Amino acid sequence: MNLKVQLGLQPTGVPGLDTLLGGGLSEFSFNVIAGAPGSGKTTLAHQIMFALAGPHKKALFFTVLGEPPLKMLRYQQQYRFFDIDKVDDSIRYVNLADDLRAGDFSGVLERITREVEAFSPGLVFVDSFHSVVQMARNGNEGVSDLQYFIQELGTRMTSWQATTFLIGEYATAEIEANPIMTVADGMLALSNDIVGNSSVRKMRVVKMRGQAHLLGAHTFRIDEHGVKIYPRMLPPLALAPHQSGPSVRIATGCAELDAMLGGGLPRGHAAMVVGPSGSGKTILGTAFLAEGARQGERGVIACFQKDAAHLRNAELDALIRNDDVILVQSRSLDLSVEEVLA
Repeated sequence: MNLKVQLGLQPTGVPGLDTLLGGGLSEFSFNVIAGAPGSGKTTLAHQIMFALAGPHKKALFFTVLGEPPLKMLRYQQQYRFFDIDKVDDSIRYVNLADDLRAGDFSGVLERITREVEAFSPGLVFVDSFHSVVQMARNGNEGVSDLQYFIQELGTRMTSWQATTFLIGEYATAEIEANPIMTVADGMLALSNDIVGNSSVRKMRVVKMRGQAHLLGAHTFRIDEHGVKIYPRMLPPLALAPHQSGPSVRIATGCAELDAMLGGGLPRGHAAMVVGPSGSGKTILGTAFLAEGARQGERGVIACFQKDAAHLRNAELDALIRNDDVILVQSRSLDLSVEEVLA
């Protein structure tokens, strides 16, 4: 009898990321987090690390020629996911700058090996791995040496049963032609795009072996909580039970309009009200919400182009104060549909 190998999935602790990955992060996988400077690579890595690291799953974070650990920690402490109690006990930082300056891949690999064997981590991060690639281009080591180094590193990490992340400042075209791609089990590409006058952060799962991940570019935000991703997928619709006979109608709050519609709007349907400014669209919407409140159903009103102060009237104000209606107002200049839906 053939037994299928089951991949162990671990939650990343990053809102929305598990959905993108197809359920979570595969254990013992070899991953790349790529993107331009300022795209959120280091913050994403730290958020995953602090979510997963603990007494039974330690983490090693190697820094190369990027930010020194003290400077990195100063900024990462500003996020709520940061837990100072985990540093040194469950999370350890190691600087590989001196090893890399020696210009020998084997020396860097042996230093990583010594640290891993001494600390026995379940998570390993290398930031920025792009510095190692630059050494292959500018130093004595060649691209073939780099490929051997990456393959050997991946093999050792798998044998140590560690989940590994290589973090680097790569363009998408550059990483896809890089020898890292032949070894990596997963790759996340982060970008900070300018659309019009807006700055929009996007994340793309370029590769994730063995998992049905979501394709396409997905919006994400960085705030005091860290990274939050808004996957490009609609929430499942709650289907109404099968009705025998005529469909159920919902009153609009306007008796004459209900008569024109044959008793109101069909339950579960969507209706668009179109008209010029001042034609009564908001008044009709308020009447619909008020009718719902009379029937014991709460409502939601979302406003985008209009300021809430200009949108609200006395009746709508009363509904909001009584918690019969919830107001959703977006003031974001870089609006994304997925974020509004969330």
